[in-house]
Amino acid sequence: MSTTPEKTLPHLRVERPRDGVVLLTLDNTEMRNAMSDEMTSSWVTAIDGIAADPSVRAVVVTGAGSAFCSGGNTSWIASEPDASVDRLRTRMLAFYRSWLSIRKLEVPTIAAINGPAIGAGLCMALACDIRYAASGARMGVPFVKLGMHAGMAGTYLLPNVVGEAHARDLLLTGRVVDADEALRLGLVSRVVEPTSFLDEVVETAAGIAATAPIASKLTKLALQGGGHADVESCLQWEAMAQPITLATEDLQEGIRAAQEKRAPEFRGR
Repeated sequence: MSTTPEKTLPHLRVERPRDGVVLLTLDNTEMRNAMSDEMTSSWVTAIDGIAADPSVRAVVVTGAGSAFCSGGNTSWIASEPDASVDRLRTRMLAFYRSWLSIRKLEVPTIAAINGPAIGAGLCMALACDIRYAASGARMGVPFVKLGMHAGMAGTYLLPNVVGEAHARDLLLTGRVVDADEALRLGLVSRVVEPTSFLDEVVETAAGIAATAPIASKLTKLALQGGGHADVESCLQWEAMAQPITLATEDLQEGIRAAQEKRAPEFRGR
């Protein structure tokens, strides 16, 4: 896949490989795409820009080089052994919220895990709606092996994705799993050969971008946080959300396209 960067920020590339699709590439290869201060600032800028852009209908996140993301750049913690708990807490909260800002996007997000996704790097992928992995990629949350508690909402996001039993296993052992085991655990939804990996993920994102934007956004909202608390809450939501989509021009276009056996052209109206 060849694409021209729309914007190059420190340690982050922002590209438009297909209509409606934004590709964010973590680009700090010397540190295996660790979350540097520069990358964190660039990430917030990029997410804010995407959130304000109605032409964006799907987002893909991947890593440059051989890694997806090796996690937080925590060298500053080791360099401040005398830092107070309050100082560290304030800094960590800002760091978490910066990277988890991807959750505020109303469009579907895909983590294209091209290589190792470790610690906070995996947690950022867990904050995306969908995760695909290249064959050979490895994933884990080995916080306890470093002597620290999990961060970046790992103790919320991981159980939400893989269930409590698998989350306990991964968080308490700190073990790293390969792409095939990640697929069995439900950590990722698909494993693709590296040679065609990003092309296939971007093609999937383009398919999402071609769906009706209002229906897509409402469906994402319905599924956030593990979905509805109970069936009645689900029915109440759907009884509101489905009529909203039935009243759109896109619904009429979708019906016409199905009758005429052609691809619909949704406009978000």
